[in-house]
Amino acid sequence: MQRYGARRLAAQTPMAINKWTGFNDSLSFPPHSHHENGDHQLFCDLLEACKLSQDIRTATETHTRIIRFGYGTNSSIAASLISTYVNCNQLNLAYQVIRQVFSWTVSLAGLNLVIDSFMRIGEYEIAKKVFCKMPDRDVVTWNSMIGGYVRNGKFEEALRSFQAMLSSNVEPDKFTFASVITACARLGALNHAQWLHDLMVQKRIEVNFILSSALIDMYSKCGRIETAKEVFESVERNDVSVWNSLINGLAVHGLALDAMMVFSKMEAENVLPDSLTFLGILKACSHCGLVKEGRKYFDLMENYYSIKPQLEHYGAMVDLLGRAGLLDEAYAMITAMPMEPDVIVWRILLSACRTHRNTELGEVAVANISGPKSGDYVLLSNIYCSQNRWDNAQEVREMMKEEGVRKRRGKSWFEWEDVVHRFRAGDKSHPETEALYKILEGLIQRTKLEGFVPSTELVMMDVSEEEKEENLYHHSEKLALAYGILKTSPGTEIRIYKNLRICYDCHNWIKMVSGLLSRVIIIRDRIRFHRFEGGSCSCGDYW
Repeated sequence: MQRYGARRLAAQTPMAINKWTGFNDSLSFPPHSHHENGDHQLFCDLLEACKLSQDIRTATETHTRIIRFGYGTNSSIAASLISTYVNCNQLNLAYQVIRQVFSWTVSLAGLNLVIDSFMRIGEYEIAKKVFCKMPDRDVVTWNSMIGGYVRNGKFEEALRSFQAMLSSNVEPDKFTFASVITACARLGALNHAQWLHDLMVQKRIEVNFILSSALIDMYSKCGRIETAKEVFESVERNDVSVWNSLINGLAVHGLALDAMMVFSKMEAENVLPDSLTFLGILKACSHCGLVKEGRKYFDLMENYYSIKPQLEHYGAMVDLLGRAGLLDEAYAMITAMPMEPDVIVWRILLSACRTHRNTELGEVAVANISGPKSGDYVLLSNIYCSQNRWDNAQEVREMMKEEGVRKRRGKSWFEWEDVVHRFRAGDKSHPETEALYKILEGLIQRTKLEGFVPSTELVMMDVSEEEKEENLYHHSEKLALAYGILKTSPGTEIRIYKNLRICYDCHNWIKMVSGLLSRVIIIRDRIRFHRFEGGSCSCGDYW
């Protein structure tokens, strides 16, 4: 039964259980009879319906019948039961099923299914408990754990699991490497990435288009776009995903002209672009302010390649126009879209309004965001501050307090000797805090002597100028940079990764630091890469 069938069944689960259990309670099929395949699937379908409707009463009734009919030791039914109980927030019942599973002689494949079931619904801690109790593990077991960690954003856990897998003498396969490559890409862990690539070569893993695309994406996101290009040139390029990975990589590095050249080469080699290709090329144009070129590709997509623009393509165009200061045109595109704009589109417009200090459209954008988050309020407050509308900014801050909305804290990380060091704004928990703060204070004094003036209008607090400066100087990327300077020798490139968009103050400060120290400093924020060198940035202050 397909998922839509389960959804239909979900609307009538109490009635359905009596209907299809027409083989009534007096009947009891042995667990290995010829009925097993069909009947156990019926149980799985009904449990899926219970999960979708969160009907715990019918789920427990179904559980009783499962045991009565002799299917209690069926691994796929056990996985469905666990998944249903977790989804219905009945973790005690889920744990009971897990304990029962380990009291049976359940196949390895069945336990792998249980792990995968928990990972898919985000219960990775429970999956880990099942994993730890397993007497035997095969490559599928490890892949379920590693892939599940990646899906749930636990990238460091995925890398640790991969290391443990190697220590257990289970050989990884192409699926293992695909997951671990993704983890490296998301972390920006270059040392891990290079080691992983070497290991693939050593183990003679066949590189298909999925792995080729993943490797290109990994090196791009680790700040090595030249290596990404080398991988691209060395692999087969018959599949569009390989081209898309490079185009997207070039886009986040602000190399729009290179991305357009790759697109032209793609056409010359008769590889048809898809919707993701155009999304990448539009993003590349957006990062570099190439409005004319962006419009050309947007038209080309539908009029020449018959690819209907989706919501994300319109969002990319709104971003392109908004960054370029064409706010009225960006707003007109939103109102003329053939589909309902989502909160992401409105946030893109709001961000552009912050950049270009357009209060009126900024208020329109916020009004269209259902349940504004901290970032939305911060942007609106910053717009008011830039216009010296302090009362309005204060109103936004009061609104945040009333609604219990807290400003999202910035996080940055820096990889050193195969360890990822994490920093939060104002963080003093690092073991080498005293030394890194000493470095930071020295840099602050040097930049002040060079004439650097902090952008205190960005601080949404009613405090003195000195306190505002203190707040700005302790942003997470500044702490990560100080630690990078502490640990590396002069002349070494420093790579930092950040969960949010880099603020104007940090951007301008790091530009000055790169010139003072003659250092290359590379920062990957939520939007793109910034390469600081000689007092300037690769983005040209356009991001």
